[in-house]
Amino acid sequence: MRSHSKKHTNGFTAADVPDQKGKCFIVTGANTGTGFEISRVLAARGARVLLACRNQAKAEEAITRIKKTSPRADLAFLPLDFEDLKSVRAAAERASREPRIDALINNAGVMFPPLQRTKQGFELQFGVNHLGCFALTVLLLPKLAQTSGSRVVVTSSIAHRKGKIDWDDLNAEKGYDKTKRYDASKLANALFFFELDRRLRASGSPVTAVGCHPGIAATNLGRHMGPAQLIGPLVGVLLNNAARGAWPALQAATGNIKPGAYYGPIGFGGVRGVSGEASRAAHAQDPALAQRLWDVSVAMTGIDPGLSPCDMIRG
Repeated sequence: MRSHSKKHTNGFTAADVPDQKGKCFIVTGANTGTGFEISRVLAARGARVLLACRNQAKAEEAITRIKKTSPRADLAFLPLDFEDLKSVRAAAERASREPRIDALINNAGVMFPPLQRTKQGFELQFGVNHLGCFALTVLLLPKLAQTSGSRVVVTSSIAHRKGKIDWDDLNAEKGYDKTKRYDASKLANALFFFELDRRLRASGSPVTAVGCHPGIAATNLGRHMGPAQLIGPLVGVLLNNAARGAWPALQAATGNIKPGAYYGPIGFGGVRGVSGEASRAAHAQDPALAQRLWDVSVAMTGIDPGLSPCDMIRG
C-alpha cells in the first residue's frame, strides 16, 4: 500500500494530503471529474465530505464508489444547483447546520454550453461559474469563520489569461461567444478570490481565501465541445487526468499555503504534473477590476457579505 506520508520535494500530490479526521469539507460538483477525486482523497484521509451536487442519484452513485475503497467514509449529499440562487441559499442554510466546516472547495463549473440562462436570467457560464460560487461562498462565510484555519478554495483556469469581462453585456443580450464567456467567467473566479482574500484579511477574519486551477484535465467538463471530446483520452495521457487535476485543489484546501495565492500544476507549461504555486495574469490581480466585479456581484445576486475593502491590504 502506498504510504500517505510520502513527500514530493518538487510539488504536492494526493500523497501529501495530511490526516483530515474531525474536519468537514464541502466540494461542489463532487459527483464527477476532479470534484469526485477531491472528495475521494479527503474521505480516504478521514474527513467528512459534503458532496454538493444537482443530481441526488449521481451524488449517491459517487458516494457508493468512494465507499468501495473507503468503507468507513463519512459522506453526505448536499443538494445544490448553481443555476438557481434559491438552491444556493438553501444549500448554504443546510450546510451551516454542520458542527463545523473547514473548507468550501468551489469546483463545479460549466464550459462552452450553447447560450442558456440561469433561473435568475444570468448568462449560464458567468451565472454558474462565478455568481453561484460568489453567492455560496458569501453565505457560508459566517459558518466558516467559526472554525479557526478554515478556507475558501476557488477554482479558476489557465483560460483566465485570455478573459475579458464585457461589463456592458454581462448577460449576453447583445452577443454570445461561448469561449469568450467561459474565459471571462474564469477571470471572474481569479478576481473573486483575489478580492475576497484582500477583504478577509482587512477585516481580520480567520477565513483564508485561495485559488487553484487543474491544468488541462480530461474530465466531462468539456461535454459541450463536440468532436473535441474525442481527444479526451489523449489529454489524459499527455496532460492531466482527473485524479492529477485534483491535486491543486487538495493543496489549496489542506496544504501549507499562502493566503490569496494561486496553485496549479507546475509541469509542462503549467498544464500537468504536481501542484505548486502557479502564475496568473496581471489583470487577474487588478484591484480596480476586482472591486468592480465585487460590486457587480453583490448587485446581481442581492447578497452582500459586508466586508469593506481596505486599500492598505495587498495580496
